[in-house]
Amino acid sequence: MAEVSPPETGAAGRVRTFLEAHGLAEGLVHFDCSTETAAMAADVLGCDLGQIVKSLVFVVDGTPVLALIAGDRKGDARGIAAAAGGGKATFADADTVLAATGYPVGGVSPFDLAENLVVLVDDSLMRFDVLYTAGGTAASLVRIEREALLG
Repeated sequence: MAEVSPPETGAAGRVRTFLEAHGLAEGLVHFDCSTETAAMAADVLGCDLGQIVKSLVFVVDGTPVLALIAGDRKGDARGIAAAAGGGKATFADADTVLAATGYPVGGVSPFDLAENLVVLVDDSLMRFDVLYTAGGTAASLVRIEREALLG
Protein backbone atom coordinates (compact mmCIF):
# COMPACT_ATOMS: atom_id res chain seq x y z
CA MET A 1 0.00 0.00 0.00
CA ALA A 2 1.93 2.93 -1.30
CA GLU A 3 1.03 6.53 -1.99
CA VAL A 4 1.04 7.40 -5.68
CA SER A 5 0.38 10.61 -7.59
CA PRO A 6 -3.34 11.35 -7.82
CA PRO A 7 -4.92 11.65 -11.24
CA GLU A 8 -5.04 15.20 -12.58
CA THR A 9 -8.37 14.69 -14.35
CA GLY A 10 -11.78 13.29 -13.52
CA ALA A 11 -13.20 13.26 -10.01
CA ALA A 12 -9.79 13.27 -8.27
CA GLY A 13 -8.72 16.22 -10.42
CA ARG A 14 -11.91 18.03 -9.48
CA VAL A 15 -11.19 17.50 -5.78
CA ARG A 16 -7.57 18.61 -6.25
CA THR A 17 -8.68 21.82 -7.99
CA PHE A 18 -11.14 22.59 -5.19
CA LEU A 19 -8.58 21.89 -2.46
CA GLU A 20 -5.92 24.00 -4.22
CA ALA A 21 -8.36 26.92 -4.43
CA HIS A 22 -8.90 26.66 -0.67
CA GLY A 23 -5.27 26.10 0.35
CA LEU A 24 -5.87 22.48 1.34
CA ALA A 25 -4.27 20.50 -1.50
CA GLU A 26 -1.50 19.02 0.67
CA GLY A 27 -4.09 16.79 2.32
CA LEU A 28 -4.98 14.87 -0.86
CA VAL A 29 -3.36 11.45 -1.14
CA HIS A 30 -3.88 8.66 -3.64
CA PHE A 31 -3.05 5.02 -2.99
CA ASP A 32 -2.28 2.02 -5.17
CA CYS A 33 -5.09 0.11 -3.43
CA SER A 34 -8.76 0.66 -2.71
CA THR A 35 -9.90 2.79 0.21
CA GLU A 36 -13.55 2.68 -0.78
CA THR A 37 -14.86 1.47 2.58
CA ALA A 38 -14.23 3.11 5.93
CA ALA A 39 -12.52 -0.04 7.20
CA MET A 40 -10.21 -0.19 4.17
CA ALA A 41 -9.32 3.48 4.52
CA ALA A 42 -8.61 3.22 8.26
CA ASP A 43 -6.45 0.16 7.65
CA VAL A 44 -4.39 1.89 4.95
CA LEU A 45 -3.98 5.05 7.04
CA GLY A 46 -3.52 3.34 10.40
CA CYS A 47 -6.07 5.67 11.98
CA ASP A 48 -9.17 5.25 14.12
CA LEU A 49 -12.17 4.00 12.13
CA GLY A 50 -14.21 6.93 13.46
CA GLN A 51 -11.86 9.42 11.77
CA ILE A 52 -12.99 8.21 8.36
CA VAL A 53 -15.88 10.32 7.07
CA LYS A 54 -18.39 8.17 5.22
CA SER A 55 -20.24 10.19 2.58
CA LEU A 56 -23.58 8.42 2.27
CA VAL A 57 -26.26 9.57 -0.13
CA PHE A 58 -29.86 8.99 0.84
CA VAL A 59 -33.04 9.88 -1.00
CA VAL A 60 -35.43 11.65 1.35
CA ASP A 61 -38.93 12.01 -0.06
CA GLY A 62 -37.46 12.00 -3.59
CA THR A 63 -34.61 14.44 -2.87
CA PRO A 64 -30.94 13.38 -2.59
CA VAL A 65 -29.29 14.19 0.76
CA LEU A 66 -25.60 13.70 1.61
CA ALA A 67 -24.88 12.48 5.14
CA LEU A 68 -21.32 12.77 6.49
CA ILE A 69 -21.05 10.00 9.06
CA ALA A 70 -18.17 8.75 11.21
CA GLY A 71 -16.70 5.50 9.92
CA ASP A 72 -17.57 3.65 13.11
CA ARG A 73 -21.25 4.61 12.88
CA LYS A 74 -24.10 3.40 10.69
CA GLY A 75 -26.32 5.55 8.52
CA ASP A 76 -29.76 5.58 10.14
CA ALA A 77 -32.43 6.15 7.49
CA ARG A 78 -35.05 7.28 10.02
CA GLY A 79 -32.62 9.72 11.64
CA ILE A 80 -31.56 11.05 8.24
CA ALA A 81 -35.18 11.54 7.19
CA ALA A 82 -35.97 13.39 10.41
CA ALA A 83 -32.86 15.59 10.19
CA ALA A 84 -33.71 16.45 6.58
CA GLY A 85 -37.30 17.27 7.50
CA GLY A 86 -38.73 14.41 5.47
CA GLY A 87 -40.82 11.35 6.05
CA LYS A 88 -38.85 8.52 4.46
CA ALA A 89 -35.20 7.98 3.54
CA THR A 90 -33.61 5.19 1.53
CA PHE A 91 -30.05 4.64 0.35
CA ALA A 92 -29.50 6.11 -3.10
CA ASP A 93 -28.51 3.83 -5.96
CA ALA A 94 -25.20 4.35 -7.80
CA ASP A 95 -26.78 6.40 -10.61
CA THR A 96 -28.47 8.74 -8.13
CA VAL A 97 -25.23 9.13 -6.16
CA LEU A 98 -23.34 10.11 -9.31
CA ALA A 99 -26.08 12.47 -10.49
CA ALA A 100 -26.41 14.18 -7.09
CA THR A 101 -22.70 14.53 -6.26
CA GLY A 102 -20.75 14.05 -9.47
CA TYR A 103 -18.73 11.35 -7.72
CA PRO A 104 -18.89 7.55 -8.02
CA VAL A 105 -19.88 5.33 -5.10
CA GLY A 106 -16.76 4.69 -3.03
CA GLY A 107 -15.26 8.08 -3.87
CA VAL A 108 -17.97 10.57 -2.85
CA SER A 109 -16.15 13.66 -1.65
CA PRO A 110 -17.76 16.41 0.44
CA PHE A 111 -15.99 19.02 -1.71
CA ASP A 112 -17.24 20.92 -4.76
CA LEU A 113 -20.85 19.82 -4.43
CA ALA A 114 -23.96 21.38 -5.94
CA GLU A 115 -25.13 24.30 -3.79
CA ASN A 116 -28.64 22.88 -3.52
CA LEU A 117 -27.51 19.49 -2.17
CA VAL A 118 -28.54 19.13 1.48
CA VAL A 119 -25.56 18.00 3.59
CA LEU A 120 -26.04 16.59 7.09
CA VAL A 121 -23.15 16.07 9.53
CA ASP A 122 -22.93 13.35 12.20
CA ASP A 123 -22.16 14.97 15.57
CA SER A 124 -19.86 12.09 16.49
CA LEU A 125 -17.27 13.45 14.02
CA MET A 126 -16.59 16.18 16.58
CA ARG A 127 -14.55 13.64 18.61
CA PHE A 128 -11.61 14.05 16.26
CA ASP A 129 -9.40 16.99 15.33
CA VAL A 130 -8.26 15.30 12.10
CA LEU A 131 -10.64 13.58 9.68
CA TYR A 132 -10.24 11.73 6.40
CA THR A 133 -12.73 12.05 3.55
CA ALA A 134 -12.98 10.45 0.14
CA GLY A 135 -11.00 12.26 -2.51
CA GLY A 136 -13.13 11.58 -5.57
CA THR A 137 -12.04 8.01 -6.31
CA ALA A 138 -12.02 4.70 -4.47
CA ALA A 139 -8.26 5.13 -3.90
CA SER A 140 -8.07 8.83 -2.96
CA LEU A 141 -8.40 10.35 0.51
CA VAL A 142 -8.19 13.84 1.94
CA ARG A 143 -6.64 14.48 5.36
CA ILE A 144 -8.30 17.57 6.79
CA GLU A 145 -8.66 19.35 10.10
CA ARG A 146 -12.20 19.03 11.47
CA GLU A 147 -12.66 22.80 11.60
CA ALA A 148 -11.61 23.19 7.96
CA LEU A 149 -14.16 20.58 6.91
CA LEU A 150 -17.04 21.47 9.18
CA GLY A 151 -16.04 25.01 10.17
